[in-house]
Amino acid sequence: MSRKILFYGDYFLNFYKKQAEKSKVKIDYVMNLIANVDRVPDKFLKHIEGTEGLYEIRAQAGKNIFRIFCFFDENKLLIVLNAFQKKTEKTPKDEIALAERLKRKYFIDKSKGE
Repeated sequence: MSRKILFYGDYFLNFYKKQAEKSKVKIDYVMNLIANVDRVPDKFLKHIEGTEGLYEIRAQAGKNIFRIFCFFDENKLLIVLNAFQKKTEKTPKDEIALAERLKRKYFIDKSKGE
């Protein structure tokens, strides 16, 4: 299986650029796994409860835990939104709200042909 990964806006890329090289390597590993493995383990990709089709990519480099929000469009296309470094047990509601807004904006832009 092969999935295409697209980055919507600059949210993820701006976050990624600020990370240490070790963290980038781990994030790249997880993204490559998601792109190429048919059934991705929950350890790396998990649906966010209480949302409509929003997922979190899960990466960890040492003690640094990262969450990257994404969703699927047309089955084999993964759209990556925003990301953050997890510092508490619960995912911050404002990060989920931002991902949901970006997802809605993506579909609006897509319908306009942008």
